[in-house]
Amino acid sequence: MDSTQPSDVVIEHPNREKASSKATKATVILLLLASAALVTIITIGGWDALQGAKPVQIVYVALYLLMAYYVAIWNRGVLPVAAALAIILLIFAAVAAPEWFARDKSGYTDPALSAEILGMLTVIIIPVQALLIAFAMRGFSQAWNVEVERYPNGAGSTSAA
Repeated sequence: MDSTQPSDVVIEHPNREKASSKATKATVILLLLASAALVTIITIGGWDALQGAKPVQIVYVALYLLMAYYVAIWNRGVLPVAAALAIILLIFAAVAAPEWFARDKSGYTDPALSAEILGMLTVIIIPVQALLIAFAMRGFSQAWNVEVERYPNGAGSTSAA
């Protein structure tokens, strides 16, 4: 029987201390926040011209902000979800961008921001989402979840949580 009390155990996450993990985490958070900001600007600026996509865009902003929070507290489980949502948003942006630039014909509603600005912001979403996919998958492969138990006597064991 081990005389060590559970309160004596110190849980460490060695992969979270690496500079590469910290940089990846910061980059993913920045990309999620930038994506949320771009989608928010496009949604507000094009509110009158958007057709049925408003709820989807609002949900995307909320999910990206929530995922940024979870990444900030080292939850690696949201990283594949962020990558999957980024793939979908990248496709939506690639399809929508040319349509913002084609609004010079009659019959289109004028958005609050000019269609050219909204089109450029939509184009900017594409590389941001590609970077988000790459960095989210890099973060997932860094095994932020690995735990090392440290006991007062110096012994330790490794486990994945």
